[in-house]
Amino acid sequence: MRSLARLSLLTATLGVIGIVGIAAACKPAPTAGTTVCSAAHGESLAPAAALPPGHTDLSGQTRLGTGSFYARWFAHRKMADGNRMDLQGSNAASRTLPLGTMAKVTNLATGKSAVVSIQDRGPYAKGRIIDLSPGTARKIGLTRHTGIAQVAVAPISVPLPDGTVKPGIGAPHEASCRAVVKS
Repeated sequence: MRSLARLSLLTATLGVIGIVGIAAACKPAPTAGTTVCSAAHGESLAPAAALPPGHTDLSGQTRLGTGSFYARWFAHRKMADGNRMDLQGSNAASRTLPLGTMAKVTNLATGKSAVVSIQDRGPYAKGRIIDLSPGTARKIGLTRHTGIAQVAVAPISVPLPDGTVKPGIGAPHEASCRAVVKS
């Protein structure tokens, strides 16, 4: 029992050291040549706060929820962004993410993930946060047999109303940090 307790304490201590190390590496520094991080790096999959209905999610935070896929009869129909739905494409629908958002969708049961582009609105079934093309759904282990799956949707890049793009929590470390240049 004591060795199990020591092992648990050692594991917890190493975890805290790792978290502190990651946090210390991303603190803004006032001197030129250092790196400032503007977004988290996806170390955790804690869900973001719920959004009121009808609000656009510009936070760049990971959302956890139920994912599904488009029915085949949506093939080649126009999506909200004006493009046609491609059954094998990396297109997806979200009610809250802005059109043009790139996001990493991970099936929590299989651990498989794929990058998608938000090009449509939906899903409109209660409790669902994303609809995927059938091709993308298969890549993450979601089949017609399973129908739905618990997923994590981590935005990589989020287009903002002013025309800029905000890196999301799913962005690689390099994309979410910038070098400080003294002018």
